[in-house]
Amino acid sequence: MGSSFGSPLSVVQWVVTGYTLALATVLPVTGWAVDRWGSRRVFLVSVALFTAGSGLCGIAWDTGSLIVFRILQGAGGGLIVPVAMTVLLRAVPPERKGSAMAILSIPVLIGPMTGPVLGGVLTDALSWRWIFLVNLPVGVLTLLLGARLVRGGDGAAERRPLDLVGLLTLSPGLAALFYGLTVAGEPGAATSPGALLPVLGGGALVAVFAVRALRSDRPPLLDLRLLARPAFGRSLTALVPFSAAYFGLLMAVPLYWQQQRGLSGTTTGLLMAPQFLCSGTVMQLAGRIADRLPLRRLALPGIALAASAYLAVAVLAGEEDLPHGWVVAALALLGVGVGLVNMPLMTAATRGLSGPETAGGTTTLNVVSRLAAGAGTALFALLLSATDGFRTTLLCGAALMALTLVGVLRLPVGKP
Repeated sequence: MGSSFGSPLSVVQWVVTGYTLALATVLPVTGWAVDRWGSRRVFLVSVALFTAGSGLCGIAWDTGSLIVFRILQGAGGGLIVPVAMTVLLRAVPPERKGSAMAILSIPVLIGPMTGPVLGGVLTDALSWRWIFLVNLPVGVLTLLLGARLVRGGDGAAERRPLDLVGLLTLSPGLAALFYGLTVAGEPGAATSPGALLPVLGGGALVAVFAVRALRSDRPPLLDLRLLARPAFGRSLTALVPFSAAYFGLLMAVPLYWQQQRGLSGTTTGLLMAPQFLCSGTVMQLAGRIADRLPLRRLALPGIALAASAYLAVAVLAGEEDLPHGWVVAALALLGVGVGLVNMPLMTAATRGLSGPETAGGTTTLNVVSRLAAGAGTALFALLLSATDGFRTTLLCGAALMALTLVGVLRLPVGKP
């Protein structure tokens, strides 16, 4: 993109940053928008925005227009996941929410395996524009199917007023946090003013929102009182270290393959594929089993396997001239453990939500998960620059993954 438009990397970087900031800005209003206009309408609008933004990115004429169109794309992309979760979870009874979460995890299986490879093929064979243009037929098909099949309770929409003060604190606060964490994830930038100031400022705005939301008698933008629910709050307690450790790993391991082993991006993607395949496949099975077994019984062996495999990856990463297969096997076992943990946590968080609470609950779940993932990526970037290499960084990640056990031990013990 930089060579195409003659722009430096510092400017082209905003193609990524602009999308992230737009996503962070619109994410908090998802619950209110669904309650106000209905999940069907909001879902279709979000897909339309994402599709239109993708098409416009594909025909962008300079870096400025590309950044603007990416912001439009991010505005739609930020709404799609929580709204889709709301639509699906409202359509199933509590005892089937494990199966519903398994359906939602399908992109976890497909995306990480095919996205990087497809993006590389399109860029090499055609141009970077096709990274965006390829979304057009998918988006149009989603719109057609969504208009015909999605039923989102539009007739039962609640006309509650927008929490304007909450919007003016939470949205810019999250945007600043996401921006700071994105900058902190760059090599050597974790302690720079460009990372610390947005994180501190964003954290202060989010804290102001939280205090006001818990004290106000009016419906807040996000209902933080849901965190007092045992299943919801305990699940999020486990999801924070889990997401930080897992997404930090997803940043560090490709760097390990490329920097320490000297492999290409394509080879790295292929070596990561078994991990994603195991994780996505086990998520499908675990989601269905979660409807029949106590969630803790499923998650406990999962976190034991995930933490042990994580530790194995850390130890193996420090060995010189080790066959690639050993690390790939450890990553595959990690994927199995991740699949066994992720589904019970997501199911436990959403099972107790009533219909009116689903939109706000899924929005809160996405906000917390994304912040934890960003924090994990930034932490791993700091550790990689401050320590003696990948082994120490991954050992810290294994310890972080083991912290998930605190929340897992507090999951419900009874049958669904």
